[in-house]
Order: sequence, then C-alpha cells, then structure tokens
Amino acid sequence: MLLRAAALLLSSTLLVPLPVMAQEAKPTANLSAPVKTFGRVSFDARSLMIDGKRQIIWSGEFHPFRLPSPDLWRDVLQKMKASGFNTVALYFDWGFHSPKKGVYDFSGIRDLDRLLKMAEEEGLYVITRAGPYVNAELSRGGFPGWLANQRGRARTDDPEYMAAADEWLTQVNAIIARHQINGDGKGNKGSVILHQIENELSVTTAAQRRYMDHLFAKARADGIDVPIFHNDQGRNGYWVPESSKVEKVVHGPNDMYAFDGYPGGTCTVQGEPTRNVAAPDWGYYGPGGAKGGASASPDTPGFAAEFGGGWFDYWGSNGGYACNAIQRGKRFQRVFYGTNLANGIGIQSFYMVYGGTSWGWLPAPVVFTSYDYGAAISEAREVRGKAEELKQLGGLIAAVPDLAGMIPAGAVQISSPNIQVYHNKSPESDARFLMVTHKPSNGKTDDSFTITADLPDGRYVLPMRLNGFDAKWLVAGVTIGGQRLVYSTSELQTALRIDGKDLALVYGRAGEPGETVLRYASAPTVTVLEGDVTSAFDAAKGDLKLNYAHKGRSVVRIEGGGRPALTLLIADEAEGARYWTPQMNILVRGPALVRTAKARGGQLALTGDTTSEAPLEIWAPATLNSVSWNGAKVAMKASAIGSLSATQALAGPADVVLPQLTGWRVAKGSPEAEPAFDDKNWQAIDNRSSASITARPDGQPNMGMDSYGFHDGDVWYRGRFTGTPDAKALALYYGAGGSGMVQAWVDGQFIGQGELPGGLPRPITTGTARFTLPASAQTPGEHVLSVMVRNNGHNWDLDVDDFHKEARGLISASVEAPGGRSFGVPIAWKIQGKQGGEDLTDPVRGVANNGGLAGERQGWHLPGFNDAKWASASVPAAKAEAGTSWYRTSFDLAVPKGQDATIALSFGDTDTPRSVGHYRVLMFVNGWNMGQFIAHVGPQRIFPIPEGILNHRGINHVALAVTSDGEPGNALEQVRLVTLRNVRGGLPVQMVAAPNSPSELNRRQ
Repeated sequence: MLLRAAALLLSSTLLVPLPVMAQEAKPTANLSAPVKTFGRVSFDARSLMIDGKRQIIWSGEFHPFRLPSPDLWRDVLQKMKASGFNTVALYFDWGFHSPKKGVYDFSGIRDLDRLLKMAEEEGLYVITRAGPYVNAELSRGGFPGWLANQRGRARTDDPEYMAAADEWLTQVNAIIARHQINGDGKGNKGSVILHQIENELSVTTAAQRRYMDHLFAKARADGIDVPIFHNDQGRNGYWVPESSKVEKVVHGPNDMYAFDGYPGGTCTVQGEPTRNVAAPDWGYYGPGGAKGGASASPDTPGFAAEFGGGWFDYWGSNGGYACNAIQRGKRFQRVFYGTNLANGIGIQSFYMVYGGTSWGWLPAPVVFTSYDYGAAISEAREVRGKAEELKQLGGLIAAVPDLAGMIPAGAVQISSPNIQVYHNKSPESDARFLMVTHKPSNGKTDDSFTITADLPDGRYVLPMRLNGFDAKWLVAGVTIGGQRLVYSTSELQTALRIDGKDLALVYGRAGEPGETVLRYASAPTVTVLEGDVTSAFDAAKGDLKLNYAHKGRSVVRIEGGGRPALTLLIADEAEGARYWTPQMNILVRGPALVRTAKARGGQLALTGDTTSEAPLEIWAPATLNSVSWNGAKVAMKASAIGSLSATQALAGPADVVLPQLTGWRVAKGSPEAEPAFDDKNWQAIDNRSSASITARPDGQPNMGMDSYGFHDGDVWYRGRFTGTPDAKALALYYGAGGSGMVQAWVDGQFIGQGELPGGLPRPITTGTARFTLPASAQTPGEHVLSVMVRNNGHNWDLDVDDFHKEARGLISASVEAPGGRSFGVPIAWKIQGKQGGEDLTDPVRGVANNGGLAGERQGWHLPGFNDAKWASASVPAAKAEAGTSWYRTSFDLAVPKGQDATIALSFGDTDTPRSVGHYRVLMFVNGWNMGQFIAHVGPQRIFPIPEGILNHRGINHVALAVTSDGEPGNALEQVRLVTLRNVRGGLPVQMVAAPNSPSELNRRQ
C-alpha cells in the first residue's frame, strides 16, 4: 500500500523546507510465492527468469503484416535491438492468412517461420500473440472475412466458432511451437518465451470461461510449453491465474496475468496534445486489491502486455502522429515506463515500436492507411528521437541485471515537496534503483533539491535538479564489472568489460551538474583525458567523488585503488545518444545506427547506417586489429582516451534523384453503370441466410456482401425494376465503415453519392442515402440501377457483441414515392465484388489487396497490364468523371547502391490535411494496393511504399483508381514522388515476387 508523504512542515527559521519522505510502499506481490518453471522459462512474483536468471523484459510491438516486404522485417528487428529492446511482441492476423474456411497460407509475406527465425538470429526474445482475436485496429479485429457468416457468437464456446478458431490455432500454434526457447522436441528451437491466448476479453460469462479453458488446453495440446497469459483490457483483474488467492477477480486458466494501459493523454483530432495525468502506480506503490494492476495476481510478476508507445490516428483528424511521437516520446517514456518499472512491472511491451502501414483493406473503419502510431520507428522506418531515449534506458537495463526482481527499499528524504522518489532494491544484492520524478509526475517546474538516502555503502545526500516534465533513473550500491558504484546523479547508459578493464558511459541533461561516487580500497589515480572533471577522495569511506557538468563529452581514466582500470565517459544527453552497444564488449560512437558487430579472426565487421558524414570511434578487445564498415575496410588509429578512431569520416548518402510522374494514361472504370453492361455471370441476390447483426426491413432480400463471399473493398450491385409514375426517389441503406461511401446510377445516369463520417473512436459505419430519380425512371419498362459501395472495413469485436458482423454493402433498397413512402416496387438485384470472392485469384498479394472494381477484376492494377489503348492524360486533372477513372504511369528509379531510402507517393498540397475537392484514390504500386487517399477527409497525403514493393533500381508502375462524383473541382490533384528518409547502409532487399499481368493471374487459376 502507498503511504503518502506527510504534509510539509514549514519553519520560519529555515530558508528551505524540511525534508519530505519519498514514495513508500509495501510489496503487493507475494514475495514467498514459489517459482513456477516451464523449461528454460520460469517466474515468481518478482520477475520472469530465463535459465534461472532474472530478466527485465523490455519489449516492443511489431506487426509483420503491416510491412509486406519480408526482407525489411529484419531491418525493423535490428533497429529494435539497437534501440535497447531485448524482446519483440508479435501479433498474428488470422484473416491475413485465411481467405476461406480451411485455406491457410504461411508463405511469402505471410511466412511466420521466417519471421521467428529472424527474431532469434537478431538476439531478440519473442512474445507471440496469436489471437484468435487481436483487435489491433484491423478490419474485423483480425478475424477472417468468412467468419462474418457464422451464426455462432464469436469469442465464446459456441461450437461453430470454436471449430473455426481451432482450425487457425492448429496451424499457427505448430509454427510457434517450433520456435519456442524450449524447443519442440523435434530438434527445432527459437526464442519464444511467452504466449498470449485471446486479447482484451473483458466480458466474463460462463461461455467465455469455457472458451478460455479451451484455448489454454489447445495451446498446450499443440506443444506450447512456455508460460501462457491473457492481456486484460485495462487493470480489471480479469483472467487472473487460478493459483491466485485474490478475491473479487475473475480467475482463468492462464499461467500469468497481464494488462494493457494507455495513460498519459494522446492527441485530439485537432492535433493538440491532451496529456494532463500523472503516471499511475500500478503495483507496489498503488492501491491494492483487484484494481491494483500487479497486485491483482500476487503470485505472478507485474506484466504490461501493451503500454502506450503512441496512439492510432482517425479519419478526418488534422494528423496526430507527429504529435503522438512527442506525447508518448522523450520524457514520457522516462516518467511512465520508469514508474511501471519501480512498481514491479518488470515485463513491459510498448505498443507500437514500429506501426507500419495498414495497406490494402487491412484497416478497421476507425483508422486510415498509415499506422505510424507515433512509434519509436516511424512508418518510413526512421529511428525517431524517442528511440534514442529507449536505447539509453534499455542500456541501463542490460548493464545492471540486478534491476530485475526489485522490491521497495523504503522511503528516502527529499528537500522539495515538488519531487517524489521511488526507491527499490534487489533482495539478493541490495543494489538500488531510484526513480526521481515530479510530484505529481506530470509536473513541469524547475527544481533543485537533495535526496538523502541510506544506501548500501552508507548514508548519502545526492544533489539533484529536475527541470520540466522529466524523470531520472539512478542506480546506487551496484557492482558493475570490477567497479563499485556508490551512487551517481548521472544516469548509466552502459557498462562493458574489455580485456579485463572496465568502460562505462553516464549521461545527463545538457548543462546540468553531475556527481558520481565510486568506492576504492585506497586512493586511485585519476586522469582527466577530455573535458572538465574534478575529483576528491575520502580516505575514511574509500569514496572517490567526481564532479562535472554534462557538456558534450568528458573522459576520465581511474587506475589503481584495488580495482581494474576504469574509463568513464561522461556525456550530455545528445552526446550519449551517439553511442551504440552492439555487443557487451564493444562500444561504438558516431554513426546514425549500428546494426551488428561480428568479430572473427582479429577482424571486427560493423554494419549500420549514416545519414550524413559521421565519425567512427570504437572501444573493442585488443585482438580485434582490423575494422570494416558495411564490408569496406576502415583505417583506424589509436586515440589518447583508449579508443580507435577512423582516420576519415564515414560517408553519408548521396541524394536520391526522383523522376517527375508524367506520361499518364486514363480509362473510365465504372462500366457497371452502363445499362448494357453484361452481368450474366454475377450472383443473384436472394434470401439466403445471414449471420449479420444488422436488421433489414421486412420483405428485403439478403443484400449483405459477406453472404456472397465478398468481404473487402468495393462491391457492385445491379438491379432491375419496372418504371412507374410514383418512382421519385431511391433510398439505399448501406454499411460501409468509417468514411465509406455509396454511388448510384439509373440507366447510366449518375444520381449521386453518399458518404459516412469518420473521425470518431467508433465512427458511424452504416447510414441511408437518398437520391432523386430522373424522370426517365417513371416511364414504363425496365430500368437498371447500378450501385457501388466502398467498404472501408468491418468493425472490430472488442466488446464481444459480434460487432464485426455488422452488414457491409447494401442492406436494403427501395424506390420511394413523393414524401418518402416506399411502395414496394420489386427490384431484382445481382452482386459482384472481388474477382473469385474467397477463392483468391492473386493469393500472393492475398486477402487485403483487392476489392471489386472492374479495373481490379480485369487486372488494370497490375504492372504488366497493357494500357497502350488508353487515352493520354494530364495530372493534375482538369475535371473528373462520375464514378471511377483509372490513371496509370510508369517511372524508373535509381537509388544509389548501398543506400536505403523510403520513397512515397504524395497527393496535392502536403501542408494541409485535406483538400477542397472531394474525391478518393486507391493507389496500386506494382500491383500492390498501398492505401487509400480521401482528399476531403484526410489527414494522410503522403504514402510510404516499402522497398521490395517499390523497385529502387528499376521500372515501377503506378495505377490510381480515382473515384469522384464528377462535380467541378473534385478531380485528381498533383501526384509526386517524395523521399522521406535516405541513409547509406540498410539491408539487401529483394522484390517481393508476385503476378505481373492479367494473363499470369489467369494461368494461376
């Protein structure tokens, strides 16, 4: 329980307030809980253990399905490792792998074996999150489209749903089992350490308890033998392990309890920050009971399976990702992640570390194409500034293993009421962790103060400053290598042992003073090699005190005193961010990114990226006498501070010269609107059964697109009715997701379009559009209705209400008389969506790639389509046709060899989130649907295209399906190529092999 500090006592005789007490806590974990062992993985109430050693799990979320270029998965994993992470959390999207019941694909961009092997090769532990339901702002929350036709309630023990879930789990669990850290008993092994069943299942009926029991048993039967957990939707105490004795919680079959949390504000649709809360105490320092986070499961370690590393953005916002990168960026990470760590939450996974792209028809109705998330690694794969802070924090975790399994150590005294200190210790070594922040932690004052603490080496007074929203992670009483760190008011970034000598890097805020105290048996020799540092030795205590300002870099060498030699690097925060620890006996300074370091036969091979000319400085074992950078040998010379420095700077990237997009050709793309269009092979709308939760008016047939095997993208309807004098209007009730739309024609005449609003956390996803019928529709004889519905995704099923089964496409249609009265004119309807429906014609690109536009059905989006007979066009376009028009062009790229760039398509004025003109674009690059631009909704105008989809050294083809109402001004704006990032380095990337032409698709059928 948290013991709040007593009120500050003021004395008129003192110039400063009397000391106040820091945060004090009683452990809410059961510190006598037994160790539970699962092969190489075990845990108790304090921490996870691997091979018997306590571990802080410092994890980030990455979704491979949002990066459809498998060679770049390794790029993200390497950047995660370089940014201090030791673990990656992976969602798997059931629907991404299964276009049809009984059909599963784990090849190409869906190759999970390859992904899990990469993670192991890059030295990352893995947390697998296989659903069946994941949410993740995916259409249907990751359920496959065909599941929308099941009557059984999803996420319950309904037999029909359970059979479907088992079908998926049998497939994916077998892959995961092969990559567990324990192996699968068949010679396969990997780095999977934890496995999640279900996600955010907060409803707790008996049917769900039976469902959870089944999922647990299924995972075990399929060979999953690492600890199993469920991710609670907030700190609710749902699905706490059976072993827990806590009352008023919902117990479940899982081994561990985990929860997610997104505190700290986000960004509004206006793009403004909303942070106004302090970091919550979810564990040792918070209230106990079922709502107390870690205390809801006292026998298992604190576990935040998702903690906000950003936030998703909505249709219609002003563009919140840059704002979110700040809101959950530097300082937020120190304050909130540090508060978690101090509270005993030693397993943290940040959602997201790389968000990526919801390409094609992946996104749920709430989100647009970009899933950048404001994450540490941007959608364009740029390592943001917040990743530098994560690297520094992750470096501390790696350097001080004693931080794992900490418990509260008792209160310290603080000279300011504006400050709080979380004071923890290792029960085994008595090492200390002091997390210093404001009180409350979202305070922004500039405070100078002291902390008086009883530390393992004595009672000390630490002079401190905390300026603005910030926190400092300090360690004390720690033995690192051969050194004893009594305390430091600087933060430790890394500590290494090289050739029997010690090397440590500490850092602080620029311009602030710092103080480090080390313990020696006798007075050591102190040599200042660089910068301005003073030292004093206290013979009575054996303390060597170093004082300095954090300004650039200072270097001190300390020798003798009964300890190995120590080189101490003292940096300001920006200087500290220039250092990388690719191995725990190698330190590198200079490049923008150091990916790998491999030592062999006296040679040190480094790989990484430069954004401009950069120095290269290394500390490494003396046996490594030759250095290469990205395969090229680098001449090095010894420096006065014990490092090796390159005699010449590493080269930066050359500029990427992008071509103008010219030579456009155009063709009309809504032939279905023409009365004479041949629809004889379309499916007839009938009264087949429906599992939709959306009621339709009596007498209406089942018009929902899902019932006919069309689950994604655009769908067309053609209806025939007999004209009558009372046929004045057409009413269409439709489901289309957030910012979805409907267009309608009568006898080839466009009569209008309707749109659904986006921009809300739960957008409006169904609606009614009414159109005035032309006079011709009132004449006797047959008339043809043509209707296109754009489905911008199915709802998720977060509340277990089968919301993913809300109807998409037309729900009902009626011809109305004056006054809006429906008078029952029968309409005979047919429907056509994606070519082949659930039987994919292009299984390589897969479920998400295509909808039901005529151009998609005919392969106009493919690079090998012959558009020679199309008319020449100018872009920007002077006018638009009602319906869809297709624009195509090609261009050649020549990104310099050995460089990694992210190139994007941009539309119109990229300085504004939306256009005056109303139109929307589906963009296909080399046949891949890389997203949707809605000009008047926004906010996204720039669409990154990953290498592997985009050919960086060859010919590329772009096809744009532009949909408009044809009104003046609602036409395609300027389309350009832009470079979002450009580095020298990167990784080799192969083009993702996929069908090139309509004839190739036909051969595959």
